[in-house]
Amino acid sequence: MPELPEVETVRRGLEPVLLGATFTQVLVRRPNLRRPFPDRLAERLTGRKVTALRRRAKYLLVDLSGGDALLIHLGMSGRMVISPARPNDLDKHDHFVMETDRGPVVRFNDARRFGSVDWIAPGEEAGHALLRDIGPEPLGDGFSPAQFANALAGRIAPIKAVLLDQRYVAGIGNIYACEALHKAAIHPARAAGDLTGAETSRLVEAVKTVLAAAIAAGGSTLRDHQQPNGELGYFQHRFQVYGRSDEACPRCGAGAVIERLVQSGRSSFFCATCQP
Repeated sequence: MPELPEVETVRRGLEPVLLGATFTQVLVRRPNLRRPFPDRLAERLTGRKVTALRRRAKYLLVDLSGGDALLIHLGMSGRMVISPARPNDLDKHDHFVMETDRGPVVRFNDARRFGSVDWIAPGEEAGHALLRDIGPEPLGDGFSPAQFANALAGRIAPIKAVLLDQRYVAGIGNIYACEALHKAAIHPARAAGDLTGAETSRLVEAVKTVLAAAIAAGGSTLRDHQQPNGELGYFQHRFQVYGRSDEACPRCGAGAVIERLVQSGRSSFFCATCQP
């Protein structure tokens, strides 16, 4: 499932092509993905100009003239693909195709169909069911040691579970939670409320550092993620612990190995030596 860096990479890749462009023709080639496409989506989108491209947590928002917006979630296999013109033979998984007055075509390709496209009318974004309970953006000023310490107070849930809970911090998934906890030297099973002030500060800084580095590397390509221009992400080559069970810890050396722990059905990777 794409996490914040992958979605931000997609947003940055689409911005030069879509920002300021007007949709001239839109194809919706099936009735639904994970949920039904909005009613009359092609008709409502044709002729609209893109005024901004934003990201909220793991969602992409395309702001339109008139104040409406598209809310796009890539799901497990969704990709936004840019091509200079509409291919003569569209891929069978190109479910949503947007042509612009600038020439380039953007195709939402989703083999597993776990993605989604929603229409947000003016004034409805804050109360939208998919957005209203999301916590602060980790790369913004709203995610700070003081704010996060307050959110963790009294929490007995494992810190890894809290990092994955979008109500506490937006956009972090399994990969970057593991990497941030290792960088901050915190065991993933530690009770969130037991973290000291120093540990909370280290973790906030680690989250910001890891996410920023992942964005700079184009995200992580483990299976499906590609940038809109077709390039792969490269941050997977810089993983310190994720997917590296039984390998030597990069920080501790050969005397310690990465271990795997299953938490709520998800694999956590950590070093017991430097993450007590």
